[in-house]
Amino acid sequence: MNKMKEFKELHFSDDLLFLGNAWDLLSALTLEKAGFKAIGTTSWGIANSLGYSDGELIDFDRHLAIIQTITENVKIPVSADIEAGYSEDPDQIINNVLRTAEIGVAGINIEDSLKKSNELREITQHCKLMEKTRAALDRSGYKDFYINARTDTYLKGKNPLLETMERAHAYVESGASGIFVPGLREEKEIKEITKNVSAPLNLLSLPGLTNCNMLKELGVRRFSFGNALSDSVIAYLEKKAGKLLELKDTSSLYEKEALG
Repeated sequence: MNKMKEFKELHFSDDLLFLGNAWDLLSALTLEKAGFKAIGTTSWGIANSLGYSDGELIDFDRHLAIIQTITENVKIPVSADIEAGYSEDPDQIINNVLRTAEIGVAGINIEDSLKKSNELREITQHCKLMEKTRAALDRSGYKDFYINARTDTYLKGKNPLLETMERAHAYVESGASGIFVPGLREEKEIKEITKNVSAPLNLLSLPGLTNCNMLKELGVRRFSFGNALSDSVIAYLEKKAGKLLELKDTSSLYEKEALG
């Protein structure tokens, strides 16, 4: 079974797909060794590892090279977070998606947020982008490529539940494989979406929204922790480095210590 088909089928297995989010090869290999069945890259984590903030500030070629390094060195499927596609030009976005598929990635996250304003892309425009992206993937032999359509309605919308439902239905009809709604956390609203949207729902870990078993009962099919692990590792590194300099003593490097 190829990686794209394997990844797609993980969304319909008996278990919720718990995705491990990686930001470099070491983190990806560590997640694979731990037993995660698939990896999603975190654009935030990749940006931080290179000294940038999130938000498509890295050259796409540089970002893609990191994703390719991960994909070529793990045996499990990899989904790439390509933010809003690293362009405002639909044709360039589609080309970036195809380039991502060509390096062996099994799927993408692509969002409807605009990078140069605090708005969401107009729904009909985003649907046209989804349709053209799916058609281009199908023509290129990537029929099983997973488009996880991220909508930022809970981060930027005024009436998030209604707008999420509207956009989710439209995106699925336009070729999206699944829907990703970061910021969604209320059980009643999660149930409403999983009950009425005919595609797997992906949620993002948040304080108070952490348990895979509980989410599975609500109908969630995929759960990811985004940049939370990379943030935790960076915080640990900063704490450790500060302690080394403060004490002028390296004994702490040999102590077994939890990340916290």
